[in-house]
Amino acid sequence: MAGFMHDGGFEDPPVLGLQYVDATMTPVVGDKAAKLGEMISAGLPVPEGFAVTTRAYLRMAAAAGLGIIMDQLAGVPSADTGALAGVAAHARSLVLAAPEPAELAAAVRKAYAELGTDVPVAVRSSATAEDLEFASFAGQQDTYLNVVGTEAVLDAVRRCWASLWTDRALIYRTVHGVDNSTVALAVVVQKMVDVLVAGVMFTANPVTGNRGETVIDASPGLGEAVVSGAVNPDHFVVRTGTSEIVGRRLGGKGLLIRALPGGGTERLERTPTDDPACLTDGQIRALADLGRRVQNHFGAPQDTEWAIDGSGSLWLTQSRPITTLYPLPDKVPAGPEPRAYLCFSLAQGLTRPLTPMGLAGIRLVASSVAMNAGFVVDDPLAGPSPYTEAGQRIFIDVTSAVRSRVGRAIMPRVFDVMEARSAVLVRQLFTDPGFSVLSTPALPLLKRVGGIALRARVPAAALQSLLLPTAALERADRLAE
Repeated sequence: MAGFMHDGGFEDPPVLGLQYVDATMTPVVGDKAAKLGEMISAGLPVPEGFAVTTRAYLRMAAAAGLGIIMDQLAGVPSADTGALAGVAAHARSLVLAAPEPAELAAAVRKAYAELGTDVPVAVRSSATAEDLEFASFAGQQDTYLNVVGTEAVLDAVRRCWASLWTDRALIYRTVHGVDNSTVALAVVVQKMVDVLVAGVMFTANPVTGNRGETVIDASPGLGEAVVSGAVNPDHFVVRTGTSEIVGRRLGGKGLLIRALPGGGTERLERTPTDDPACLTDGQIRALADLGRRVQNHFGAPQDTEWAIDGSGSLWLTQSRPITTLYPLPDKVPAGPEPRAYLCFSLAQGLTRPLTPMGLAGIRLVASSVAMNAGFVVDDPLAGPSPYTEAGQRIFIDVTSAVRSRVGRAIMPRVFDVMEARSAVLVRQLFTDPGFSVLSTPALPLLKRVGGIALRARVPAAALQSLLLPTAALERADRLAE
């Protein structure tokens, strides 16, 4: 109940302009507003607006008697979703019926008037437990678009507060161990962009994990159609380092959500046609460049929402870290060139992570094999240079082999026998310009492969298998035992 102990007036302003907000203020303005303020301070294009702080929410929560909700939650196990849903409904009813703090209403009216006369705004929830590094709370609290008028804004703020207690939000927080008594909700009020086209942009490929690709989904109208998954958008993939558009797939764009004069939105069904792309190549590259700037500012791949207005100006309306990327290998050579890694764990049928002891033993085995093959291993405990680990699994850097004519001749044939799925992917890499063949002499590699084969008595074993297949099979059985 400590989170709802607030029995005085507002010691600090209940409303803050986004231009005065930064990353240190997440407890006061929530994660969404804090990131918007950060982007404004970095000179990135963000629509102007203000944040209704968590102090306003806590004042309302104390007046609404939400402390009783914490008492109810104390006896509910996280697996009892039915009981959690009942508590959530009770909390929402308390929030919607709570008296409105007079100081807050006055502050919101003043801040809204400073944006313009009856200017259309987006009213968006900004929770303190939102878009964390270990979990994404995206979409769990409500957003209201094209809200016009002071009273409509105040009503949307209250409904955002109530959405902190939806069934989905409460259950998700409880399952992830987030203390509900410490959670509060700020609300962002921002000028609406006169949207021509909008969508989402990932500064790393969320499907392949490629950090060198920017992925953009776009559709005409408000971005809600793309964010909610209600539309099949145009899809573009940009190679970040060169701004080359390497992927292009046009969607049906069968739904258009647009703002109505006087407030609210409407959803229009569109007949899917062979419409041209809703973004030009110049706009695609400009968005990718904007994404690079956002990622550089936050220091990690970002999931962003963006919009382009009728004049062609680009706007950012949200940014959050991508929480689903597979971790990078622990040893990655410096440089912009792409690298190819084979998951040796999966090739051996090991789908689960390995223990630290198991990984240490395998590093020593790999070092022994490499040294016997004539390679220099600086630290056997760290493994040979092509060996690396990610997510407690074994990976082998096969970039040199993929970019070698000899490697291209050998690798697919080996994988056809031992790991057919990898053979398909390796052949796809051969068509990627980022993995073009380098001019490297083949003789040193052939010598190494030949030396390994001789030391392992591969020629003798192959000859025996041809001449005395039964004896060869018996020998294999003995080795297995």
